[in-house]
Amino acid sequence: MGMKMEIEKKKWLKLLLAVFFGILLLVGIVLAVSVGSGKKVVFTTGFGQDEVFRIGSVSCTKPEVMVYLTNVQNRYEEVYGKEVWTISKDGVTLEDNVRETVLARLAQVKTMYLLALEKEVSLEESEQALVRRAAEEYYQSLSERETELLGVKQDTIQTLYEEYALANKVYEYIIRDVNPEISDDEARTITVQHIFLKTYSTDTEGKRQEFDASKKEEVYKKACEIREEAAAGTDFAELAARYSEDSTVTYSFGKGEMEKNFEEAAFNLETGEISQVVETEAGYHIIRCVNTFDREQTDLNKQTIVEQRRKEVFGQEYDAFAEGLVRQLNTKLWEEIHLLHDEALTTSDFFEVYHSYFQGL
Repeated sequence: MGMKMEIEKKKWLKLLLAVFFGILLLVGIVLAVSVGSGKKVVFTTGFGQDEVFRIGSVSCTKPEVMVYLTNVQNRYEEVYGKEVWTISKDGVTLEDNVRETVLARLAQVKTMYLLALEKEVSLEESEQALVRRAAEEYYQSLSERETELLGVKQDTIQTLYEEYALANKVYEYIIRDVNPEISDDEARTITVQHIFLKTYSTDTEGKRQEFDASKKEEVYKKACEIREEAAAGTDFAELAARYSEDSTVTYSFGKGEMEKNFEEAAFNLETGEISQVVETEAGYHIIRCVNTFDREQTDLNKQTIVEQRRKEVFGQEYDAFAEGLVRQLNTKLWEEIHLLHDEALTTSDFFEVYHSYFQGL
């Protein structure tokens, strides 16, 4: 639909990044080590040779960054091919975006490791044993050339896995009291069809140009005529195919997922009922309710709502803790770190190995 299409344009890089970072449990809570993050960021020269950044009492080394970065790189190339790195948008390359995301994720894990120590959350002996076994398996999967290029030792991998395990464990600890029970009414998902007529055009640079009042009135009158046809019994899908400027006709959604005017009109319809012409920022819509309660989608939405609550609870705790931490970024070293293009670098299963040991724990 028009309004969703606008959102999708802004999400293209995030969707690409999700290919890899979707396996991270701690999605959506990014701690950026950058100027303007609202956190305490200090640039200093007092670093060790391979030290990329410090947060509180912990630091992150270049080999640790390279493990993350190379695994991301190879996962992208497995899915999209090596030409993926030619992608850029508004002067930002995909490599730049990936580098910053890797930096933020490592900063996040390091911060959560410190939060685990603050909460006295620790790994059991059995979990420590899993960390050691996972680190040994992953390290042994690397060729001699890969360990040389990445600059890693088995201890490096073990540290990364230990911190990652504690990050996951403190997350579960903090969200332990979140109520998983969601009512059908709160999670209710409906299914509708719609016909969309936009009230803007797009120029050669992709910028949106709003219609003037006269042109907008013409579109509104056309929408009213189409609505009359639908109310008279003309097949709604046929009308959508003929007139709609959205390639998708049918949508299922819950409360809070659509623009307010669209959502209110849709949720007030009975099955089979057709709305009046509804105006949103994108244009005019005629909505037909297909189903006022989608059982399957409602159950899925319950899971989404619970996850949102968990992230909110954890985010509040995390932000309060992170606010007091000093971050120090070795800008000189960071600017020297880039993707490595070497045929010998094929590793891409760093997180898969971890999850093969910790799945279900």
